[in-house]
Amino acid sequence: MPEHPFVFEYKDYPLIPIKFQSKLRETPCIDALLDSGGDFIVIPNAIAKYLRLKLEKAGCVDTAGGETTLCKAVLTMVIFDEKKKYTYENLEIHVSDRNDLPVLLGRHPIFEDHEIIFKKHENKLILQPIEHD
Repeated sequence: MPEHPFVFEYKDYPLIPIKFQSKLRETPCIDALLDSGGDFIVIPNAIAKYLRLKLEKAGCVDTAGGETTLCKAVLTMVIFDEKKKYTYENLEIHVSDRNDLPVLLGRHPIFEDHEIIFKKHENKLILQPIEHD
């Protein structure tokens, strides 16, 4: 039986409420931008510092906002709405050296685990969990 979808309000941008957790700390709720043009999750350096993440150099990349240096780290991410949550443990994310970018949720792992449905006329963004065989 398929899991119930997450349904989020969608006005100007596709925002998804999440929390990040490290072994030491947890963030408050963050509205993260769903980024179909990105390959992975990118967070600003300020969040990595708050979580006290151990960073490993990953290289430089060109983004829509300009060039940025990235590091890698591992954490737990929780997507949630009023009724349920979906947890990614030991998730590799990338940390930007810039703090003027929002949290970006790229294709991995969100698009691999959910069918993404935009219902702009209803102001809804739906994440339907995919059943993996």
